[in-house]
Amino acid sequence: MRVVSLSARGTVILCALAAGASAGPFAPAAGQPGSTAIPNTSPLFVEWANGFQNLIRGPMDIANPGGGLASFGDPNFALGPADGTTTHVVSLGDGGQITMTFAHPITNGPGPDLAVFENGFADNFLELGFVDVSTNGSDFVRFPSESLTQTTTQVGGFGTLDPTNIDDLAGKYRVGFGTPFDLGQIAGLSPNVDANDINFVRIVDVVGSINPAFGLRDSLGNLINDPYPTAFSSGGFDLNGVGAINAVPEPASFVLLATGAALAYWVRRRRGR
Repeated sequence: MRVVSLSARGTVILCALAAGASAGPFAPAAGQPGSTAIPNTSPLFVEWANGFQNLIRGPMDIANPGGGLASFGDPNFALGPADGTTTHVVSLGDGGQITMTFAHPITNGPGPDLAVFENGFADNFLELGFVDVSTNGSDFVRFPSESLTQTTTQVGGFGTLDPTNIDDLAGKYRVGFGTPFDLGQIAGLSPNVDANDINFVRIVDVVGSINPAFGLRDSLGNLINDPYPTAFSSGGFDLNGVGAINAVPEPASFVLLATGAALAYWVRRRRGR
């Protein structure tokens, strides 16, 4: 998200919404029927990223590398629970990336296993990112993203996207709502990535230029039309947090469960005498 004045934001949003967009087949915006958005306050989250590594800030405009790198925010802002603010983020810039780490491995359980939070301030004012996961921190697998946004006209730096045209790309939902990811989608794609032992989640900014020299593509080879250029210090994907939904519990938890089961068995045996 670009940090601009509230009056400018309002003008941008109103003009963009008036332009309209054609709906696609994927889940709609947060709060709408069928949406997969997960609020940052959801009890589904069992833990949050507690560390980061390999932060690489991308340029504010990939077509003008001499124009400087994105610099807004602090990577420490992306640690712990996503707070749902537009400023408590780390901005990645064009093609920038950051890898988040966790106290316990994320596992492939029922439903979504993790969610990524961005800071888009409206349902259609979005910036997108790829999500890669790894067991060992070296070998990564990317979730199979899909973008059906048209690629004949560039979405401008303050343009909008229809979330129903976006699937498996972080930033699909507005601030305060996470985009969910199911590790079942990447299970078996790499012998070096165990879907039941994910320790690293990497977010990579989507360079949304429809110029093939700069733009990035989804898993089907489609260019991803994303707001571009965003030649601001806060340009690119703005990470607010990564939450784990299914995670391996602490070893102490297993001990407590085993102790509790043994105690219950002992009590039943005593009473049965």
